[in-house]
Amino acid sequence: MESPIQAQPPLDFLAPDLQPWLLRLGPWILPWWIRSQTAIAKIEAENLETLVQAYTDFSQGKNRLLLAFRHPSINDPLCMGYLFWNLLPPALKKGPLQPPPLSHSHFMYDRGIPLWGGDFLRWLFPRLGGTSIQRGKLDRPGLRSARELMLNGQYPLAAAPEGATNGHNELISPLEPGIAQMGFWCVEDLRKAQRQEQTLILPVGIQYFYLTPPWQEIENLLSQLEQDCGIPPSDDHSLGEAKLYERLYHLGEVMLDLMENFYRQFYHQNLPTMKDLANRLQENFNSLETDPNQLLASRLQNLLHAALTVGEEYFQITPKGTLPDRCRRLEQAGWDYIYREELRDEQALFPVKKGLADRIAEEADLRMWHMRLVENFVAVTGHYVKEKPTVERFADTLLLLWNVITRMKGGNLNNRPILGRQRAQLTFGQPILVDDYYSDYQGNRKLAIAKVTEVLQEKLSGLII
Repeated sequence: MESPIQAQPPLDFLAPDLQPWLLRLGPWILPWWIRSQTAIAKIEAENLETLVQAYTDFSQGKNRLLLAFRHPSINDPLCMGYLFWNLLPPALKKGPLQPPPLSHSHFMYDRGIPLWGGDFLRWLFPRLGGTSIQRGKLDRPGLRSARELMLNGQYPLAAAPEGATNGHNELISPLEPGIAQMGFWCVEDLRKAQRQEQTLILPVGIQYFYLTPPWQEIENLLSQLEQDCGIPPSDDHSLGEAKLYERLYHLGEVMLDLMENFYRQFYHQNLPTMKDLANRLQENFNSLETDPNQLLASRLQNLLHAALTVGEEYFQITPKGTLPDRCRRLEQAGWDYIYREELRDEQALFPVKKGLADRIAEEADLRMWHMRLVENFVAVTGHYVKEKPTVERFADTLLLLWNVITRMKGGNLNNRPILGRQRAQLTFGQPILVDDYYSDYQGNRKLAIAKVTEVLQEKLSGLII
């Protein structure tokens, strides 16, 4: 049983504290860790010469480099580490110039990661040159540190523009504007310092492919999730795509029924009925028939809105922006209730006041639970598996459902099932030269940031295999 959440001192910024000795150990330890702790059996790089050129130019002082990588999985940072420590050095040695003694990248990470990753990650990330950022508020120390690394860091900077994992190998979430803003700040700072380097954003695609299609493992997990949701055992355990999709779709419908009733009955959310949604879709698309997948997607979006509303009403937050935007603001509101400035000196708090603070922290954590459910579904479309029923898309969707069901059961997400061994592929797109957009930035910053973000979104989408 997990310990109850307690009120704690505020989350301090974790400053980079790069330790070269740790980088020398990395190429030896990381491959063992990946093999023993993940499903990844092989990591490969496509168009690696693009990174070699950009990294070489960076080492020679010709550019400042920001790597924007896709974030479908929690294993992506491990793949990026393997890239710099194990794949890039041999490629650099093939070049005509003397390679740098160590290849590496600084990186930005969410301040919340050490909260679930524990004291080890809190110790490790700064010593690998990482800089923390709180995404739900204006984190001035975090932004200053990232801006300084972008301008003067010993190594390039890496960050995930999606902001969080979305669980989809072949679908990209809407990008956050921070990557483009970092690029423009760098151009601005370089020109103020009268330096000649250019500023590049290099798109990096990451995807995972099963070495052997794990259809039997998918059917086994599907049966387990059906049992968790009260669905009678299927007599047909065939591995045909059509039958598996039928069962997957039915599981999604049952989960929606359960969750809609939950939010209607206990949180008094006014969710539309299936009949109302079907009528709306028919009117919007001028059709006499309703696409079942579109209906499922519409139900899901309404459910996600209701789940976020529960938290927003408690924290008195006005709903605004996309679902990821709302999740970030809710997360920060919860953290503000849990990690509190007045608790820096816990000795100054008498027991009753500390007890009340703990009660508020517990309540905030319960409200954040609704937001955690939504996080797993922000990229779900309703058509992902139907339009291309590959084993990877089946697995993506089923594992997202496992996340949600496990949260609803109060289980541990760290025990996520492994369906089969995988090959990870990193693919490099052509860099975006931010300098080309700087005159636009000087005229209208918001539009220029939106434009570069759109270009990056297109390039990352183009890297999906």
